[in-house]
Amino acid sequence: MRVPLSWLRTFVPQLTASAEEVAEALLRAGLEVEQVHRYGEDVTGVVVGRVLDVELLEGHKKPIRYCHVDVGAAVHEVVCGATNFAVGDLVPFAVPGASLPGGFEIATRKTYGRISDGMICSEAELGMADDSAGILVLPEGSPLGADVVALLQLRDEVLDIAVTPDRGYTLSVRGVAREAATAFGVPFEDPALLPVPAADGGYEVRLDDPGCDRYVARTITGFDPAVPSPAWLQRRLVLAGMRPISLAVDVTNHVMLELGQPLHAFDLATLQGPVVVRRARAGERLATLDGQDRALHPGDLVITDDSGPVALAGVMGGAATEISDTTTTILLESAHFEPSSVTRTARRHRLPSEASKRFERGVDHDLAPAAAEAAVRLLVELGGATAGPVSDVDQRTPRPQLRLPVGKPGQVAGRTYEPAVVRRRLVEVGCQVEGDGVLLVTPPSWRPDLTGAAELVEEVIRLEGYDTVPVALPTAPAGRGLTESQRLRRTASRALAAAGLVEVVTPPFVGEPLVDGLGLSGHAPPRLLNPLSEEEALLRPALLPGLLTALLRNVGRGLPDVALYETGSVFRGAGEPAAEVPKTSQRPSDEQLAALDAALPAQPRHAGLVLAGRRAQVGEAVEALVVTGRALGLELTVQRGQEAPYHPGRCAVLLLDGEPVGTAGELHPRVVTRLGLPARTVAGEVDLDRLVAAAAARGPVPAPVVSSYPPSSVDVALVVADEVLAGDVERSLRAGAGELLEAMGLFDVFTGPQVGEGRKSLAYALRFRAPDRTLTDAEVLAARDAAVARAAADHGAVLRGT
Repeated sequence: MRVPLSWLRTFVPQLTASAEEVAEALLRAGLEVEQVHRYGEDVTGVVVGRVLDVELLEGHKKPIRYCHVDVGAAVHEVVCGATNFAVGDLVPFAVPGASLPGGFEIATRKTYGRISDGMICSEAELGMADDSAGILVLPEGSPLGADVVALLQLRDEVLDIAVTPDRGYTLSVRGVAREAATAFGVPFEDPALLPVPAADGGYEVRLDDPGCDRYVARTITGFDPAVPSPAWLQRRLVLAGMRPISLAVDVTNHVMLELGQPLHAFDLATLQGPVVVRRARAGERLATLDGQDRALHPGDLVITDDSGPVALAGVMGGAATEISDTTTTILLESAHFEPSSVTRTARRHRLPSEASKRFERGVDHDLAPAAAEAAVRLLVELGGATAGPVSDVDQRTPRPQLRLPVGKPGQVAGRTYEPAVVRRRLVEVGCQVEGDGVLLVTPPSWRPDLTGAAELVEEVIRLEGYDTVPVALPTAPAGRGLTESQRLRRTASRALAAAGLVEVVTPPFVGEPLVDGLGLSGHAPPRLLNPLSEEEALLRPALLPGLLTALLRNVGRGLPDVALYETGSVFRGAGEPAAEVPKTSQRPSDEQLAALDAALPAQPRHAGLVLAGRRAQVGEAVEALVVTGRALGLELTVQRGQEAPYHPGRCAVLLLDGEPVGTAGELHPRVVTRLGLPARTVAGEVDLDRLVAAAAARGPVPAPVVSSYPPSSVDVALVVADEVLAGDVERSLRAGAGELLEAMGLFDVFTGPQVGEGRKSLAYALRFRAPDRTLTDAEVLAARDAAVARAAADHGAVLRGT
């Protein structure tokens, strides 16, 4: 939200602080002021001049006029291409040496065979508008030679505020001005306190859906569509980030920016029959103002007449009833729509608008009559219109009172707030407050986000200043902290990080083509009813899609050697719709929570990894997952597997107590090609929940014995048949080596005529260490020989070279 400071001061006339001071005060109050923009400071040397004469220069492809302009102190000659001014008009004139926006310096020059001693300026050239049709003609009576910047108040400062979803009221100058007045302790003049006419049998309106609880329709006749918006109105819109279009549209946008109430103007001559607010019906379509012909959804709330839908309620109007350059009668809509309905419609049609942005966050449900009256007054004053009958269909329900113990804000903040301070801050917010020990609070109509005691506590703390809240870490109760499953999951994550992998966190949303391409559709990933993007409408059935996306992003940025891991939930099965959706006004019962949990799809936690480039080794992936299991006190076994999306000859299945808990291997070449992955990309994934449950059942992992004595390392190369798995040989070596074996790892696999056809050589590095002494050579060799003997007995292994 862009708020011109001059506009804000009209509602806080006693505010004398600078833009920086206002920005700092709003920031302390919880509003994120991203930037302060300054306008008009780069415009100098532009004064009021009167056109004395106009001569049309002949022989040119476009109209070129040669004029004399009196600025009081001198008469200047100038060449100009605009034709919308006449002799006697007052115009903004940039004298030689003047400066315009963008660093454009004005100088005397010869053009079209004449001397041009300055420039007559348009709104766009003064920075008042994005574009303009011709020269800006100033009102008669403007002082000759006066500074145009001061006369038109071009110099202004604009606060650029990032509005959070719970602060919808600050999407208006009114809302920000109220916050500024509270921050500086000065009076606030509410622009919405307008006397409004009572409903008197105006245009017929019917509300057939609870998605709209109030609809005000004002009839306006005799409007002159040829009247342009005045300069001050256009200037405000431009500073607020909107483009001036026409007087009728500019007025509705101005009121929306000022008060926060979106309005819509229909060309009354194009409406057929009464206005009805209802849900769209099957097969209905609407051509919206952006030129798109849209198929409507039964969940869309629409404004209709006898011809069908004429607008998407709270989102955008229809092209058939829009204001045109011939419109003379207007039906002005000022309504209150239910936020979630507008949100769903805007997202469904991918149609964000200034109106939907406000309705989604909650609009003041009492504001509709005052906003309509403000717009009507401007149309009557500026457009020569006449105010007609008023319709006001009101189906609102009163907001309930909230209970707030007066000491609650102090308990939450860890400091003392006097009862008078709590009451004063709530009143400044706009609440009605009754009672003493327990306050009965009625939130104001413009704060739909105040729904409970927690929100009221936040308002007190926010207005008193977050910087006054003491910074102190709470003392954790004895015997608490991480649960056992949390501790075990962290242990697994640390083990993967210690293996040299980098942790990533990827979104849980995936697209159907990626799931199908990886052969994961058999896991029945759930489909979201209201996805953020239709391209990613599924919840991930595995961690692999997100990890591969992150891998591609890294490779695309010049990082070919990638080793990533992630721990997180995956989603299997579509789930079942809950029989009853509990209300948000109170905590659901245990039975309701159990029913909701039962309706959800299975969400086990997994741990996954991907390796590419020089890190792409199947053995490394398998070893990382085995080491992760070992960190939890579990021994995972490995056997050859054939699982999608892995290469059938380079895939390993990880087993726990004989049951599969994960897979690892090189991705199938077809998958690599289809997804554009680096050659021979390696991946793996295990069911972390099953590992954690098994580890919790087996009890704590004994702490390793740390020896201060040096290790002894030896290598062994064993020749085995091709079908023998390296993991099986490793387990035999571990069993035979005994307690002196501290660590071991496979570092080479060799095949060739030297070891014989149908056989391979597996080379392992073994590290031995004793906790209480330095091992002798004889002890090391004995342990090595015992390990080799066990491998020979189990798998027919032969020590290479013997």
